[in-house]
Amino acid sequence: MNPTDASVCEFVDAVPGDARRRDAKTLIEIMGRVTGETPRMWGPTIIGFGRYHYEYASGREGDAAAAGFSPRKAATTIYLPDGVGAYADELERLGEHTTGVGCLYLKHLDRVDLGVLESIVEQSYRRVTAGTFGQRAAESGDQ
Repeated sequence: MNPTDASVCEFVDAVPGDARRRDAKTLIEIMGRVTGETPRMWGPTIIGFGRYHYEYASGREGDAAAAGFSPRKAATTIYLPDGVGAYADELERLGEHTTGVGCLYLKHLDRVDLGVLESIVEQSYRRVTAGTFGQRAAESGDQ
C-alpha cells in the first residue's frame, strides 16, 4: 500500500464523534513528534507516518507506514508492524486496551497512559525503520 494525496485534516474532520476526532488529533501530535514525519493518508482510513519496506518469507513484499493508526467506529486502531508481543511489559501499564497480532485497540485515549503509548510507538517505529526489520521478518516468518 502506498500513501495517497488525500487530506489528513479533511479525513479527521469527517471522523464521527467528538472524542474519536479529539483522539485522532492527539495521536497525530504524538506520532508526529515521535517519528519526525508528516502524517499521510495510507488508503482511505489509515493515517501513517514514515515508511518501511517489508518482505514475507513467501517472497511477497511491499511498503507500509512505519507508524500509524485508524480512528475506527469501535476503537482506534494503532498499528505496530513489529507486533504487540514485544511490548508485554508496557501493555500491562498502558490502561484499557485490547490487542491483535500487530494492532492495539483503544476505545478511549483518555483511559490510557499516553507516556506509555508514546514509548511503544517510538520503539516500534525505531525497530521497523532500522533497515533490518524486513529482513528479520522474512527470515523468521513473523509476518
